Amino acid sequence: MAIETKVRKIGNSLGIVLPKEALQTLKVEEGATVYLTEAPNCSLNINPERPGFEEIMRIAEEGMSTYRNTLRELAK
Repeated sequence: MAIETKVRKIGNSLGIVLPKEALQTLKVEEGATVYLTEAPNCSLNINPERPGFEEIMRIAEEGMSTYRNTLRELAK
C-alpha cells in the first residue's frame, strides 16, 4: 500500500500529516508516539509505540554499535 502525503511547514519545522488510512493501519490516534527507524535505500519505517519496543531498539542499537565493523564487513 502506498499513501501519498506532502511535506509541509509547521512553525519553524517541516512535517507530514498522516492520512486516516495510515493511522488505521498503524492503529494509532492523536497524541500517540511513533518511532521512525532508518531502512535501506534512503527510506524510513514508521513504528507505533508498543510495549517493549523502546527496549528492543536500545538493545539492537547497542549490538549494532558493538559489532559495527563486523556488520560492515558482512554487508560487503
